[in-house]
Amino acid sequence: MIEILDPAGHASVQDAGRLGWRHIGVGRSGAMDTLALTTANLLLGNAPGAAAIEIPGAPMRLRFLVDTAFALAGADAGARLAGRPAPTDWRDFARAGEELELGHARRGVFSYVAVAGGIDTPPALGSRSTHLRGGFGGFEGRLLAPGDRLPIGASGAGAHAFGVVAPEAALPIEGAADDATTVRVLPAAEYEAFAPQSREAFWTTAWRISGQSNRAGYRLIGPTLDLAHPIEMRSHGLVPGVIQGPAGGQPIIQLADAYTAGGYPKIGVVIEPDLWRIAQTPLGGRLRFRRCDHAEALAAHDALEAHLARIRIWIATCGFDAPAARGSAA
Repeated sequence: MIEILDPAGHASVQDAGRLGWRHIGVGRSGAMDTLALTTANLLLGNAPGAAAIEIPGAPMRLRFLVDTAFALAGADAGARLAGRPAPTDWRDFARAGEELELGHARRGVFSYVAVAGGIDTPPALGSRSTHLRGGFGGFEGRLLAPGDRLPIGASGAGAHAFGVVAPEAALPIEGAADDATTVRVLPAAEYEAFAPQSREAFWTTAWRISGQSNRAGYRLIGPTLDLAHPIEMRSHGLVPGVIQGPAGGQPIIQLADAYTAGGYPKIGVVIEPDLWRIAQTPLGGRLRFRRCDHAEALAAHDALEAHLARIRIWIATCGFDAPAARGSAA
């Protein structure tokens, strides 16, 4: 069991997400950075989508009430276990009574604390992720608060400590040159409905992430994206990664807590293998959109899967708790 001492920010329990319920208006939820969640779980021999604690950039302190292996991934928050450094993309072992403390994120935004066996809160609609708008899933359907005690699943993970290469180093995007985060984008259904100058600006602008952003979506600041002519649209399905052009002309990227439907025209969609890059870009940071085709999108998916496969092979080769599917996502 884990006791929350000081959650400070908007920490919550998240897993790989709640799939198969969009037809009744229930979105995915789940981790903003699924690559970090998966990495932390692989380090522990958990199922890739097992539930963990998601911490969005702010300091947090918790106490382990039992001996357990744990792993950190995602943002670098200068974490310390019982006063000693606990690196990110790293597995460690905590003794009962030891405290883990995370500071403000020094690189990235979302940190993940996974434990061997996974966070074992009751599943809701097949997932342990917190659905904040609906008030279900996670821990009592809400953000974590001081005094909360999170159950953890059974595990025989040992006291090994080791880490893996950071995803930024393992999965670079060719041609990303400045301090903006580059993500690959496919043109969406209404792309041609935008004015030519707006389409050009979409690809050439370093868009600023507005402070009016959250897990549902990031609002961007930059040139106004105008339609070539007014169009009438019915509401249609949305998924994380869709970039909409609302009436004000400033685009919105739908993310983990996105609504399931909307009526704004879509200019593009960020490919799924790059969504973690957006999650780890702070408010006020900049994004650049790089146009890609379906072949490049599939190649990016394959590269991400190959990176995860290398982690699995390395852990198995070293004999560190051969990954069994402990701590399921459901």
